[in-house]
Amino acid sequence: MSAVTTSAPSPSPMREIAQIAVPVSLEMVIQLVLTFINQIVVGVLGAVAVAAVGLSGSLGFLFFATLGALGSSTSILVARRAGAGDQGGVNHTLSATLLFSVALTGALTVPVVVGAPALLRLAGGDPAVTQAATPYMQVFMLALVPGILAWVLSGALRSLGHARTPLVATIISVIIECLLAYGLVFGVGPLPQLGLVGAAWAIVVSNTYKALHLGYQVYGPRQLARLELPKRAEWRSIVEPLLRLCAPLAFTEFVWTLGGFIYAAVFARVGTEALAASQIVASLEGIFIVGSFGLMSAATVLIGKALGAGDAEGAQLWLRRVTRAGLVTAFAFGAVFALSSLLVPSLFPKVGSDVQHIAIIGVLITAANQVFKVRNMIVGGGVLPSAGDGKGIIAGDLIGAFGVGLPLAIWLGMHTSLGVWGVFVARAFDEISKMLIFEWRQRRVNWQRLAQENQGKEVEAAH
Repeated sequence: MSAVTTSAPSPSPMREIAQIAVPVSLEMVIQLVLTFINQIVVGVLGAVAVAAVGLSGSLGFLFFATLGALGSSTSILVARRAGAGDQGGVNHTLSATLLFSVALTGALTVPVVVGAPALLRLAGGDPAVTQAATPYMQVFMLALVPGILAWVLSGALRSLGHARTPLVATIISVIIECLLAYGLVFGVGPLPQLGLVGAAWAIVVSNTYKALHLGYQVYGPRQLARLELPKRAEWRSIVEPLLRLCAPLAFTEFVWTLGGFIYAAVFARVGTEALAASQIVASLEGIFIVGSFGLMSAATVLIGKALGAGDAEGAQLWLRRVTRAGLVTAFAFGAVFALSSLLVPSLFPKVGSDVQHIAIIGVLITAANQVFKVRNMIVGGGVLPSAGDGKGIIAGDLIGAFGVGLPLAIWLGMHTSLGVWGVFVARAFDEISKMLIFEWRQRRVNWQRLAQENQGKEVEAAH
């Protein structure tokens, strides 16, 4: 079995950041390019189909992102164990998380699939959109178990120094999903023509493949870890830190994705054209925002290892380096995102001129907000979790979305002449208010105390 890597930081800090951040960002870019391609494929079916995928995707992603906190928690805890040189701790943490993930996601899948029609009706979209979205969501949710397992295994691999491995698995799974989506939507060759539901089945198959691929990379010939459950007396010392870290992350992811679902519901109430345009904007934004996404993982791994080694100054130094890199990438990718608005008419010719017009202006408004969103992603998704500041994460997401953004969206979008533009502007204020709270919490972290208390230990709450 290979030992846990505990080598000192490389001579080039930016290269060390890039070794983690670039594969993660590329992985996310590839996934979202695929989502965008699927939007184009589905867009051939018309605006109702695009709106249906957006509505069901917003609701389904609520569960994926919330339970994805298990992957982030695993990454942080495995990084701490790796920083302390504890291979047994790596084995126990990963095994316990995988077992818990299967039990939890399996228990949630059935009621969500059965209750999909009622959940979608709550969004208040057009009846035609809800009718099309229901079977799509019921199939899409079958990907929850393998999808979360893939996130957990990906987080562990990055913390063990194998950030490129999830990228390879993602590339292969994306190819599988892309080919299957096209084939099953239109009935190419021997594949049946399933229409919109075919795109959902493609997601299920590709996520299952990815989970199996990553499991083989961890437990196969590389022997990066062993399926080794802790003894009964040791379970509490492993599960408690996992839940202590996972709970606030899961809650904040739930709040964030619930907010996204409610935003989608507001767009739906403004009109089907507004909802369809918002999904086009979200698809385009995703391609460019994830150019900075890997910096969140870099912060998690590098700060986590520094704290696990008892190096408070090193943790703060990594924080400054990663946040500086985030500022550069936010401006660069935000500019390219704004230019992508020129491509909307040619990429979505079938959705109608009204949808195209809304999408173009929506892209420009959202691109101007990207610098705040990237900062929140790094600090709220990487720095504060590594510091164990669950309260700060929850406060930022709750106040930003439910205290500022959503009330503004409902008022401006549904009760003023701004309409759909008011919803886009409200989302910008959501991110700005969230950034102010995250910055305040970051400045309150006692890094020296964290390093002393957590050297060679699991994550504890910082506040």
